[in-house]
Amino acid sequence: MKHFVIELSYRVPLSRIEESSAAHRTYIQAGVDQGLILCAGPRVPREGGIILARADSQATLEAFFAADPYLREGLAEYRYLEFLPLRHQAALADWVGPA
Repeated sequence: MKHFVIELSYRVPLSRIEESSAAHRTYIQAGVDQGLILCAGPRVPREGGIILARADSQATLEAFFAADPYLREGLAEYRYLEFLPLRHQAALADWVGPA
């Protein structure tokens, strides 16, 4: 598996983001349930969000997020940063997998 930090940057005012937040959060939960997403949440200050994810490829993640309301409605841009989680807490061993 490949691991990613996904950075969301809002392209519209926060008031517009809030209109789609419930649908976005429901969509993100589906990714958590599928094992694609470890955690996700808004950046501070709230100018976007951060998602920790894993998949067999970046293309798999891009295909999943293509249906995310924030991306589908043009509300946010997504930046995918692949990384190697060489060091982690023992609680993440199953999610990270073998080194």
